[in-house]
Amino acid sequence: MAMKLSSNPDSSRFCTLLEPGLTPYATAWGWQRSHLARLIQQPESADVLMLLEHPPVYTLGQGATLDFVKFDIEQSAVPVHRVERGGEVTYHCPGQLVGYPILNLRRYQQDLHWYLRQLEEVLIRAIAPLGLTGERIDGLTGVWVEGRKVGAIGVKVSRWITMHGFSLNVCPDLSGFEAIVPCGIGDRPVGRLAEWIPGISVADIQGAIAQAFAEVFEVQLQPDGITVKDL
Repeated sequence: MAMKLSSNPDSSRFCTLLEPGLTPYATAWGWQRSHLARLIQQPESADVLMLLEHPPVYTLGQGATLDFVKFDIEQSAVPVHRVERGGEVTYHCPGQLVGYPILNLRRYQQDLHWYLRQLEEVLIRAIAPLGLTGERIDGLTGVWVEGRKVGAIGVKVSRWITMHGFSLNVCPDLSGFEAIVPCGIGDRPVGRLAEWIPGISVADIQGAIAQAFAEVFEVQLQPDGITVKDL
């Protein structure tokens, strides 16, 4: 069920919030493509934000090189997907919160660099109440805390509609990152919030991410709109 947006440019923007929990990567990938197609065909449809976790999986951007993968992907026990997003190889697993905004940027700004900075701002604002200072590094995309990368971003934009998005390492097992050069950055370590906030869980930060997203993108999140069974 798609929600209508008013033609009044001063009206509030609506965004459907989906929180399906632990979801296989291929399943969420299909949901993203379905929503992107819907927004292309029905531009008045509401934007979507998915917040979820994945079982262990590696993903490579469409132009990613295998030079940053330290294992034979043909023999891998962990699924590997090459997808449409930009960027190099990354790793997802439980304990990492993943966000997939499917947004029509014509409602915001038709500017990819602006969009990337906004996603960074979401992560920075969400972790600030924990006493953690998220930092940007010139020339790189993502969020760091004390020199350790906790937030990664990789997106795809088609006809100004976004897919893929961001990940925040909350309390994952980081050993899976040892088999790759994460995002192609070999000289900056990966970190997780649990290093500074022992015992933190994804559930502890998920609401803060949703709130920060609503503030940064100036949207009203609608958690009771489209449900997973509708996808």
